[in-house]
Amino acid sequence: MKIEKIKNRSVVYSKNINQEWDLHIQVIHGSKYNYLIDTGLGSEHIKPIVEQLQQEKKEVIVINTHYHWDHIWGNYLFKDSMIIAHSKCREILEVEWDEIQEKYKQYIEGETHKCLPNLTFDTEIYFPEDKIRIFYTPGHSADCISVLDEVDKVLNVGDNIGDTVEEIVPSLACDKSVYRESLLRYKELDFDTVISGHNVVLDKGVVDRILNLL
Repeated sequence: MKIEKIKNRSVVYSKNINQEWDLHIQVIHGSKYNYLIDTGLGSEHIKPIVEQLQQEKKEVIVINTHYHWDHIWGNYLFKDSMIIAHSKCREILEVEWDEIQEKYKQYIEGETHKCLPNLTFDTEIYFPEDKIRIFYTPGHSADCISVLDEVDKVLNVGDNIGDTVEEIVPSLACDKSVYRESLLRYKELDFDTVISGHNVVLDKGVVDRILNLL
């Protein structure tokens, strides 16, 4: 697993999955909480992250950027923590978890057990102690959310950008006009660094690039 420090407060843990694609998990080390953005493929996948967070003895807030299996299978390791997602994310997982797990079981690393988000929202949640903003940005899926670290000016967009620089526009589960609105919201925000579920670390200019390709 590759570990990369991003600015002052973030660490990105990256792993190539079956020589097919890269998967990134971000930890924001806030003053009051640590924020874990997505939980990967199961217990073995995120073991190094769990061990690091346990050493710090700071309360962990988990954020699921969307319901897709590669972002939620480690949730159960944080079942006693706050797990935040959009309300649509919980609704989908409540019905489809078992089906999704069976369909993609070859990707499970270690163990996984059904564990749903326990705090959901529709528009936005803000943590003023750490200046962390979590907000609804549909696009790649109907439940996509994004996370802005206002201190470091780092934006995590989940899978709302494509998996590679060459294929920068993601597959969409909504109309392009809905996704465009999410991109335009990004443009209004103060950030200069973009982290996503699969692509390399990029700058804010990627938003205009995608808009021009739509």
